[in-house]
Amino acid sequence: MTNYRFFYHIVALLVASIWGSTFISTKLLLLAGMTAAQIFVLRFAIAYVLLLVYSIYKRGRLFAASWRHELLMMALGVVGGSLYFLTENSAMNYTTTTNTSIIVSLCPLFASALIGAVYKSQRLNRVQTLGTVMAAAGVVVVVMNGRFVLHLSPLGDALAFMACLCWAVYSLLMIPATKRYNTLFITRKVFFYGLVSMIPYFMVYPGLGVDIVLSQPKLLANLLFLGCIASMACFLAWNWVLKKLGALICTNYVYFNPVVTVIFAWAILSEQITLYFVLGTAFILTGMYLAEKHHSHQ
Repeated sequence: MTNYRFFYHIVALLVASIWGSTFISTKLLLLAGMTAAQIFVLRFAIAYVLLLVYSIYKRGRLFAASWRHELLMMALGVVGGSLYFLTENSAMNYTTTTNTSIIVSLCPLFASALIGAVYKSQRLNRVQTLGTVMAAAGVVVVVMNGRFVLHLSPLGDALAFMACLCWAVYSLLMIPATKRYNTLFITRKVFFYGLVSMIPYFMVYPGLGVDIVLSQPKLLANLLFLGCIASMACFLAWNWVLKKLGALICTNYVYFNPVVTVIFAWAILSEQITLYFVLGTAFILTGMYLAEKHHSHQ
């Protein structure tokens, strides 16, 4: 069991690492003239079509057992899909990437508070609380990187907090969902309702920007990476480990995103790795270890 548990952690870390690297692909598509909404819809559409074809091939179920369960899937698709991506990406238009990165990376704090409020059995004890706060402090140190200047921009910061809350609600709703349905079904539904809930947005702002992507092979490759790997494969893997490790432990891996982002910026953009980064990463790893170690002995 311990070996399996170690494997689940490796998968969670891998998913968090891939999500931490997606900023490069997204940035390239944004610079090419695409909007955040267009990128989101195209990457989710690619993932949804692939999963639907696979489900039909495997003769998997297409609908939930009741309309209440179907509403749960719709809620997951909105908070974990359209609303989360729109608020997170729109936040960057109104506030700095640093602010957005710090706020969104504090998701686990929101998630553990929300899950603990609803499920008494999932409440954090003192050691776990210390661990998650320690990891959160590490995130702030990594993202600030010695430049302790925070530019407050109420609208952008509020949107980033909204993204944080969306992810916390997604983690909470996944608890009843994973008890009743398999990972493939839930993931496909998340993509479907994420796309359907974007229809009103595109009625106001039409155009998918497909021509931009098709004009350059490099852009198409980045979109395919976002759709096939970062969306389909990662959402499947994430929802699976969420079921295996539990929402609280799994969500703590979000703390690792900024670490991966900095490593990629160092490897690809030749940005400096500072002492603050090393210190912050140590805080994050120690915090995650404390939160998990105590949890596995409960």
